[in-house]
Amino acid sequence: MELHALLGHPWFGTWIAALIASASGLLVYRVGGMLLLRLTRHAVVLHSTISKARTAARWVLPLVALQMVWQAALDDLRYIDSVRHLNGLLLIASCTWLAVRCINGFTEGLLAKHPQDVDDNLQARRIHTQAKVLARTASTMVLVAGAALILMTFPGARQVGASLLASAGVIGIVAGLAAKPVLSNLIAGLQIALAQPIRIDDVLIAEGEWGKVEEITGTFVVMKLWDERRLILPLSYFIEKPFQNWTRQSAQLLGSTFIYVDYTMPLAPLRAEMERIVRAAPEWDGRVFVLQVIDATERTMQLRILATAATAPLAFDLRCRIREGLIDFVQREYPESLPKLRMQDMGGPSASAVAQGPAAPAPTVAAMGTANPANLMQPLPHR
Repeated sequence: MELHALLGHPWFGTWIAALIASASGLLVYRVGGMLLLRLTRHAVVLHSTISKARTAARWVLPLVALQMVWQAALDDLRYIDSVRHLNGLLLIASCTWLAVRCINGFTEGLLAKHPQDVDDNLQARRIHTQAKVLARTASTMVLVAGAALILMTFPGARQVGASLLASAGVIGIVAGLAAKPVLSNLIAGLQIALAQPIRIDDVLIAEGEWGKVEEITGTFVVMKLWDERRLILPLSYFIEKPFQNWTRQSAQLLGSTFIYVDYTMPLAPLRAEMERIVRAAPEWDGRVFVLQVIDATERTMQLRILATAATAPLAFDLRCRIREGLIDFVQREYPESLPKLRMQDMGGPSASAVAQGPAAPAPTVAAMGTANPANLMQPLPHR
């Protein structure tokens, strides 16, 4: 009797169809997933996308099959509208999850296809920056769209939306003012992803600080400074304010080193020592090195040494190596050519006066009339 009652229940056929549909969805997920993974094993991006989407697809396919069963069921079944609504909500949520997983999988595959740990990683850094920023933007838009679709399934939410439209003028102004930082950062993120004034691992000078771009999020940029500190700047900063990018076109840099020597310093041996230091330096990339006298003051010569390196940190180390080596060379070989200040006492007794006897008192400033006391000490001309 109970079996007969169960067989005669209005929901019996729908339950059986739902069980078959769920099993079919799981079977399609299992077989289709294995087949797609096998077919895309040589395509890094597609393989990563499918692998990342499998977790969400396990729920999407059975829910799609169940939704088809509920829609085909009789409309006079008890609670059928609630079941359809609940299944629709779960389906929208799972599809949103699936879309986000696909975006993340595609991004991970793209990043794995273009690694950054290579010598010339300019192209890789460009792709990493675009992929990460655009992926975050796309994920945010998908989540907002999914939440909006879920709210639209509730009649009450539609009524609230209609009532809000009546006062859209004031609310629009208030929302616009409140969302201005968010919108400006969102637009700045899209500009950075497309125009790329900065990229991941770029070397920048911003706010007077030297550092590398460590992370670009949806709202801010994290710079890792040379002393392990982190400088956090909004995305809009790199659109609205000037900054230095040392690796915009290439990571190679021309480093400059300045030293000061006396006029007695011969340049030929100094150039030879500079060449020896640069050629022996592991930081030098083999492109350029030169030593030039760029200024001559009344006391010293100013020398500039230019040398190239593959990256900014190597250029800094090369500059330090050259500076230390040349200073050590001048101290060791030409100590008399270190910067010095020559002075001559113009008011002292002459040699003949000393030979003749006690020196007469030196003239005072008042006895010198209009003579300038500063002229008592005058630098000798340089040789």
